[in-house]
Amino acid sequence: MRESAGTILYRHRDGDLEVLLVHPSGNYNRKSPWSIPKGEPDAEEPLEAAARRETLEETEVTAGELVPLGDIVYQKSRKRVHCFAGLASAEANPRCASWEVDRAEFLPIDQARDLIHPDQRIFLERLLDLLRPS
Repeated sequence: MRESAGTILYRHRDGDLEVLLVHPSGNYNRKSPWSIPKGEPDAEEPLEAAARRETLEETEVTAGELVPLGDIVYQKSRKRVHCFAGLASAEANPRCASWEVDRAEFLPIDQARDLIHPDQRIFLERLLDLLRPS
């Protein structure tokens, strides 16, 4: 089974929760859903290290402390995606740093829910559970 690893970096802006998502580039992806920044790990690369590297490569945002949010398996391709969450630095300014993405933005959580790949939506719910006061 193919695997990839990525992050949901979040921040609070004007009282709203925002998450960092990317949109795949290319004409054939114009209507494709957004995604967490992610990619396949290199040989023997730990999943968290791959998630950090892919986030930096795609957005030029460096991830700080991360916590695992588990994984999902895409319904169609059966690829497993591992996700890690972390608070973005106040200075984080995402840019399209790779040919793979044409947009990299912090989006309000409600907008992110509408735009993210349906199979990845559970990561947003897990993030909200993580941030909910106990």
